[in-house]
Amino acid sequence: MGLMDNLKQLGDLKKMRDQAMEVQKKLAGIKITIEHKGITVVMTADQKVQSISGEADLSADQTGFDKITEAVNEALKQSQKVAADEMKGLMGGSLPGM
Repeated sequence: MGLMDNLKQLGDLKKMRDQAMEVQKKLAGIKITIEHKGITVVMTADQKVQSISGEADLSADQTGFDKITEAVNEALKQSQKVAADEMKGLMGGSLPGM
């Protein structure tokens, strides 16, 4: 492997890094709202919870916490789908396994 090959690899790595940063920035700007069993979760596509609201009685029993947990898990699942779709689009579908 010559110097030119090494330089090309570095250039390719920089391009991939720049694309990854672009994807991350775009994901941070996408908001996903999930309503599940009376609980609303707003999350960004980079999986940062923005807010949780709704009618859950947390003092009575575990049911309120279960509803919140289910809603957050549903929002996570949706954000993962959005992130995968965005990565496919920005990377041209060239990522293995995607």
